[in-house]
Amino acid sequence: MRPPFKAGRARCGRLPLGHINRHFSLQPNVPGQGIIAGYTLSFWGIVVAIGVATGIGGALLTLLLRFAEHTSWSYDSGQLLDAVNRTGSGRRVAVLLGAGVIAGIGGLLIKRVRGSGAGEISEALWLAEGRLSFWSSQARGLLSIVIVAMGASLGREGAPQLTGAAFASSLSQWAKLPAWQRRLLVACGAGAGMAAIYNVPLGGALFAVEVLLGTLTLPVVLPALVTSGVATAVAWIVVPDRATYSIPTFGVTGSQIVWAVVIGPLAGLLAVGWVRVIAAVNVLKPTRWGRAVAPVVIFTALGAIAIAYPQLLGNGKDLVQQVFTNHLGLALLAILLVLKPLLTAACLGSGAPGGLFTPTLTMGVLFGALLGHGWAALWPGAAIGSYAIIGGAAVLAASMQGPLSAVVLMLELTHTADGLIVPILLAVAEATIVARVLGAPSIYSARLQPRGDARGSAERVGPLQPLAPGASASGGHGGSSQRVGAERITATAGTPATDPATDPADPATDPATDTADPAAANVPVATAPVIASSAGASERDGRLGGDEVIEDQQLHERE
Repeated sequence: MRPPFKAGRARCGRLPLGHINRHFSLQPNVPGQGIIAGYTLSFWGIVVAIGVATGIGGALLTLLLRFAEHTSWSYDSGQLLDAVNRTGSGRRVAVLLGAGVIAGIGGLLIKRVRGSGAGEISEALWLAEGRLSFWSSQARGLLSIVIVAMGASLGREGAPQLTGAAFASSLSQWAKLPAWQRRLLVACGAGAGMAAIYNVPLGGALFAVEVLLGTLTLPVVLPALVTSGVATAVAWIVVPDRATYSIPTFGVTGSQIVWAVVIGPLAGLLAVGWVRVIAAVNVLKPTRWGRAVAPVVIFTALGAIAIAYPQLLGNGKDLVQQVFTNHLGLALLAILLVLKPLLTAACLGSGAPGGLFTPTLTMGVLFGALLGHGWAALWPGAAIGSYAIIGGAAVLAASMQGPLSAVVLMLELTHTADGLIVPILLAVAEATIVARVLGAPSIYSARLQPRGDARGSAERVGPLQPLAPGASASGGHGGSSQRVGAERITATAGTPATDPATDPADPATDPATDTADPAAANVPVATAPVIASSAGASERDGRLGGDEVIEDQQLHERE
């Protein structure tokens, strides 16, 4: 007796090789539906425009960051941490007090900015069909850059990500692209923002498709590569074309491999704790006038603590550089490992806008360096910086739940970590597995505002599965043709299967019908291979493919 899926396939008949769609492919990451061929020149024009706009936005935000840093801390060149070290205790408290006032008042004003759409990129992609408020997003990005420059313990990547995503959302809505393409381009814009400000084109593209979209199929990967590549190149007018961190090349040893295996699960546990702290403070964000008061209190406290520990100020870039080059003692590593994530969570919980990428990386490298010191005492021979890189990648991967993105980002941020790829992969895999086994969210899903219908909204929006050109996935205006295409495909492919064991007339049980003519099986050649989807669900709900029934593509294969 044949399995049911084979019986259904046999009942549809066999298509000779000459009738197979020219886009057909057995390769799993190639849908074989002509989706890429269906992308029109106007669609690719929008992709390039998003890359250019995001690159320009990233360059301008970088200039604003530098201006705000130099103005706040009175220096012309060098690193922010060096400038902070040259200031007195009063200056540190005063600057952070000012940052709190700006964050508080700015947050209240942004609430008054008109516009429709989600506030966070993850919320827009996973719950709101890719719609972001343009002006509100730009205002949040500007506010984020200014307060990070003044010393807020938050990431600077949030601003360019919002800029790129908001441009993508606006352009997609202006062009009346279908919902699945809008979501695709919003994720590409966010990844391009990260790529532009950190000079990580491949990492930015992978962040978009793996973390934000959750798929690595060609119709998704190619637009992400283009937007990130274009944005990075455009941002080179301001952002240096070099690695973010300048570190020596570390060779791999047996000690590092064994250490990676040992600390991988520990890195996962640390990431789980970190993400749950983020989720907790997200729930406790102040409301009404508390939005103006909380940042002032939290930021002033940060300034006071920075009198003794100036490394805590800013997103953590300079601190990571110091850890990579082993310029911090064991006791200071332990203190900073406790204080940095707590203060970052406090800044986020105050309602201030900002990213979590570099603060999470900072926590990871502090963790790796601290445990690396202890391991080096037992098994000497490897540099402390190498342990910091491995630990940073592991914690970052588990916190983002994006192992590929974390590995590539670490390689692009350093340009020298490729020698440690084996221990990095081992630690990253173990840490991510532990985080998933314990059911922790990511640092991005943890920031979603609590809402009773969140699960229903996520299920309605659905996963990223691009529609075939026959269902108006060509970069056009979508609409009724998409619904008609879905209905037509469903009508030809959605017939319930019968049990071949109880149906003697079923061609699946008759070898003589194995080479039956396709027309006799009532399967149009033009629709094979096809994806059948629930009529109208794709465009109406923003679902990328609807409730799919994938017909077996190997119709010409012998049993």
